[in-house]
Amino acid sequence: MSSTHIFNVEMTCEGCSGAVERVLNRLKGQGVDNVSISLPEQKVSVTSTLNADQLLDVIKKTGKKTTYVGTQ
Repeated sequence: MSSTHIFNVEMTCEGCSGAVERVLNRLKGQGVDNVSISLPEQKVSVTSTLNADQLLDVIKKTGKKTTYVGTQ
């Protein structure tokens, strides 16, 4: 069952949000259903069957400081 996980990610520009979106979109069809990024709020919402720790590891590969907020 899919859940929507919310993360705070330090993103300062479109390039930052693009990097986060790219790494998550690679998992579409492998557990990630939808990715929504709010650059002004520095929030990333991921609808996925993967757990929060797996998604956190993927986002951290971008080098951005990331914290897990919870599910929506």
